[in-house]
Amino acid sequence: MTKTRLEAFSDGVLAIVITIMVLELKEPGGAELKDLSHSLPTLFSYLLGFIYVGIYWNNHHHLMQAVKSVNGRVLWANMHLLFWLSLFPFMTAWVNAEGLNHRGPVIAYGMVLLMAGVAYWILTHALICHHGRGSVLHEAIGDDVKGRVSLLIYAVGIGASVWQPIVGIALYIGVALMWLVPDRRLERALHDATGKD
Repeated sequence: MTKTRLEAFSDGVLAIVITIMVLELKEPGGAELKDLSHSLPTLFSYLLGFIYVGIYWNNHHHLMQAVKSVNGRVLWANMHLLFWLSLFPFMTAWVNAEGLNHRGPVIAYGMVLLMAGVAYWILTHALICHHGRGSVLHEAIGDDVKGRVSLLIYAVGIGASVWQPIVGIALYIGVALMWLVPDRRLERALHDATGKD
């Protein structure tokens, strides 16, 4: 099977996720700049959610550049990833409603981030199984230390949120910063395989 429908569907879902998140933003209660200060926590959580969706979209795009075809297993792995990403607006809204200092929303947010990371790992390994051990994708992903470290930090962030929610948020931000730059392993492997930029 070709990969085009998977890419188009994924792009559409992620566009809807971002749209739903932005709809949670409410206008300030007045016309002065100081009125915006009450919206800062909401803007912060929206920004974090937007960055995470952007990271997944960007890395998914890079991943698909190394993919020649997909199979049923890959389609379901991709749907699994999209499921967890589709929960981002709900989790962002809950964190907005309760604030960054409440354990429940911050722990749940971390669990969704963790499960999205696990789902991305499952997708990459389903693609590697489909394309084989000697494929460009396998060579690029390798041991995926960065992915495993991210999952560990999410787990630590969830645990830390029980004690101090803001520490959990800081760790979730740390993972986002690790992934802001798209996965260069794929770019290098594709460049080496094709001899082009």
